[in-house]
Amino acid sequence: MTMPNLHQPGLVVRQKSPLNLESQFAVLSDWLTPCDQFFVRSHFSAPELNEAEWRLRIEGAVKTALRLRLEELKAMPPTTLAAVMECAGNGRVFYEPAKEGLQWQNGAVGNASWTGVRLRDVLAKAGVKDGAVEVVMIGADRGVVDSGKKTASPGPVAFARSIPMRKAMSDDVLLAYAMNDEPLAVHHGYPLRAVVGGWYGMAWIKWVQEIRVVERPFLGYWQARDYFRWERTFGEPALVPLSEMEIKAQIARPVHGASVPVGRPYRIFGAAWSGEAPVKEVQLDTTDGMKWRPATLLEPETRFGWRLWEYEWIPPQPGRYYLRCRAIDTAGNVQPDMQQPDRESYVANWIVPTEVRAVVAEDLEPEFVI
Repeated sequence: MTMPNLHQPGLVVRQKSPLNLESQFAVLSDWLTPCDQFFVRSHFSAPELNEAEWRLRIEGAVKTALRLRLEELKAMPPTTLAAVMECAGNGRVFYEPAKEGLQWQNGAVGNASWTGVRLRDVLAKAGVKDGAVEVVMIGADRGVVDSGKKTASPGPVAFARSIPMRKAMSDDVLLAYAMNDEPLAVHHGYPLRAVVGGWYGMAWIKWVQEIRVVERPFLGYWQARDYFRWERTFGEPALVPLSEMEIKAQIARPVHGASVPVGRPYRIFGAAWSGEAPVKEVQLDTTDGMKWRPATLLEPETRFGWRLWEYEWIPPQPGRYYLRCRAIDTAGNVQPDMQQPDRESYVANWIVPTEVRAVVAEDLEPEFVI
């Protein structure tokens, strides 16, 4: 299995052990993020798994418990789904005041083509019992969390999360063994990982070794103690597990601090994504007056893949400009202007301006022109 190239342009080491790598969003060029430039999020060290010995266990509220080899899964009808995976902590560095956790900037996100079998097809082989409410996916990675702290886990725990039955039985959830037509690399979940279209990356369990159908809500460590937000539907704040991604657009180029030529066309370029509702529109503002103008959405258009977009801008005069972009989805959700409350250190989807300097062409410094 191939290992991440730590010297590959576009990767930033956020943590060596366990390995956490961030893409540099500024290198965005293709609709699909190359596997060797795709971000890596790990909570524990990658497990050493032998494909010949590995089995996927399907247990719990099912009529027939199963143990499936990878070759048996590959013999089932394959499905390919293009989907964005974003770490729920992407953009955490922009929180004010600062929040605990890995200080992701804007590169803990990528778009790939995932191939595998639908989770619902695997569940159909086992036969789901009436009364089942959730499906828990459990990875082979495990360890102790926050040792010595009040939030410490009760000894070693696996990374595990649940999804509701309605999502599990949809077309949008795969058990994937390939990424961009390549076998999964170790740090991307080899031999099998979950793909949950429209949901944050914590639901995309890597190194899946067990699927457990349950008849009451799962309250494991990563479901009830981490990866949650507050909700005030009934007045007092209550914990709600993170799930669906929220609408977001980011500028890839120009980068923050870049110089651009005044009076000449410049291509502002980026990507936008959302959760269950596809991106409908991306808008740009190049003035302090927040005058939103439509950007051009680029092909292809898929339900869960991101939309690349571009906008031709001619800086009218020398000076500093603050470029802002925002996305709107088909459900009417609009990317917020400001940092949102009750999200702990997650879901940093508000608009982050990109500051650039417009200068006359002869004053451009090549190392700052992107």
